[in-house]
Amino acid sequence: MLLANDVHLPQKLKQKYNHKAFEIIISQKDDSLNKVNLFKVANRYYNMADWKGYYNTSKLILENSQNSHDTVNLAKAYTYVGDYYKKKSISDSAFYCYNKAEKLYLRLDDNYNLAKTQISKANLQFSENEHFNSEIAVFKALKNIKQVKANDLLYESYNLLGILYNEREEYNKSLEFHNKALTTLKDSSIPAEFQFKATSLNNIGYVYLNLKNYNEAKNYFQEGLKQKKLFIEHTPLYAMLLDNLAYAKFKLKDTDGISDLFYRSLKIRDSLHLTSGLIVNKTHLSEYYYSKNDTLKAIQYAKQALALSRSTKQLRSILESLKQMGAVDPKNASKYSNEYILINDRLQKAERKMGEKFSRIEYETDEIKVENTNLEGQNKKLLLIFAAFIILVILLYTINSQKTKQRELLFKQQQQQSNAEIYNLLINQQNTIEINNIKEKKRVARELHDGVLGRMFGVRINLDGLNKIKDDSGIEMRLNYLTELKNIEQDIREISHNLNREKSELINNFVAIVTNLFEEQKKTFPTKFLAHLDPTIKWDSIDNIIKINLYRILQESLQNCNKYANATKIKVEFKKQNDSLVLKISDDGIGFNINRAKKGIGLQNIKIRTTECEGTLEIKSKKDEGTSIMIIIPINKTQKPIA
Repeated sequence: MLLANDVHLPQKLKQKYNHKAFEIIISQKDDSLNKVNLFKVANRYYNMADWKGYYNTSKLILENSQNSHDTVNLAKAYTYVGDYYKKKSISDSAFYCYNKAEKLYLRLDDNYNLAKTQISKANLQFSENEHFNSEIAVFKALKNIKQVKANDLLYESYNLLGILYNEREEYNKSLEFHNKALTTLKDSSIPAEFQFKATSLNNIGYVYLNLKNYNEAKNYFQEGLKQKKLFIEHTPLYAMLLDNLAYAKFKLKDTDGISDLFYRSLKIRDSLHLTSGLIVNKTHLSEYYYSKNDTLKAIQYAKQALALSRSTKQLRSILESLKQMGAVDPKNASKYSNEYILINDRLQKAERKMGEKFSRIEYETDEIKVENTNLEGQNKKLLLIFAAFIILVILLYTINSQKTKQRELLFKQQQQQSNAEIYNLLINQQNTIEINNIKEKKRVARELHDGVLGRMFGVRINLDGLNKIKDDSGIEMRLNYLTELKNIEQDIREISHNLNREKSELINNFVAIVTNLFEEQKKTFPTKFLAHLDPTIKWDSIDNIIKINLYRILQESLQNCNKYANATKIKVEFKKQNDSLVLKISDDGIGFNINRAKKGIGLQNIKIRTTECEGTLEIKSKKDEGTSIMIIIPINKTQKPIA
């Protein structure tokens, strides 16, 4: 890329390096950086006037941008392709590309590039003699330039308006805008190498030529030629100023150095193959020699100008050349005049046709825009319908989820009620047992009163009667009664012991229920089972909900041990620890992965029941090292002493 940009290299070598850079870039991934590099390659081709390379590169960027939906680079690519068609005088295609770029920049809200594209459109319309529409396009650009600081575009706009009003013979307005263009050049941000000042001085001089103020025109052309590095940086403009200065001097009849100025300009233009400039130059030389009565040279240069005009197929240039031919060759003036009329008609038709093409392109583009807007509207409607459908589905799902949650909550409430009922049934059952035990106690008391005490009373009476018997038979009878007393004493002791044991067992119903569960575990499963209940725990003061949850946790844990643990030993402990009740269940089984089992129903139930008791749950388990579950529940109520 750097070699392709080296100004010291020959043209062919620069083209070779630029083409090589192009081949490398197109082999790389198509992304934003790739497009930036392709634009650089296109610029190199443009500067080298390699129009084929410029077009192919610009067209490739355009296609890649369309495929990747890259609107920014697509708009820029359209302006590049438009510049190509403009250079090739394919005005309708150029206008189409500029119009597409304009619409894209409008969507992007890029005021700078929008204005720049509108100026390109205006220049194209001006070249096709669409002066009115060109003027409208310039004022659109000026409106957009107000949104951004862009003195370079401001200069181009004012300069073009100056040229437009000059063509329409509104010379004062033309001078006004050309002077505005000059004023913008005071901004140092505009690069001096573009030689905009020399351009404006030349344009102002040209207006004064049309005003026939040749002296003022000469001054501006001379001032333009004084600009630094003009010949190096803008050779075509330098040649134009030479030709215009010579023509102004010619009109002033200042013949000093005129031919030298004309021929210097002609030589430069010929070396640069500036056909349009050569036509003007030779027309001026024809006028110059005709004024000197050198008809031969006047006709010679006029014919050369006409031939060049015909080769370019530029109808306006042909008309100017025919006009000059008629002036210098009066004998054939009618022939040139007839041809002038025919070509002028063709020109007007061509300009009218081109204007219609431009209007049709704008109309069709607007139609496409309307269609796209309608499609966007339809897409928005479809999107809204789809969004409404999604919202409806989400709403229905949410309602259904809420109903499911409500059912789950109701089920939990019913389950809790069932648990309470079950526990109450167990309590009632135990109460019934206790009542029966009390009845049994009363029966035993009656037996003691009616049986044992009666026997004791009989023995006592008989012993009183023995005091009167003094023989050996009395001694024997006394011994028998003593034996009877011993038997009665033994019966009383056994009854007393039994009653004390029953009282201890019936201290609390919960203990009895849990004990029954433990007995059932021992009878049903071969696993060695150890249980310990701290006797200091005052179960009567503990809330029934806590007892139900503890009982269910115990059931669930024992069930898990029996089903999954493959344990040889299970241990259950209830103990009091400060102001908390601790339940610990451990086994020496195979263990399990706690993280994987977190979503299991059994463990979830244990966790929920612990939470309901405002307790904490700790589960420890390792593979082949068993499992331990510890539940700590705070006891808020003061326990009552057991009677």
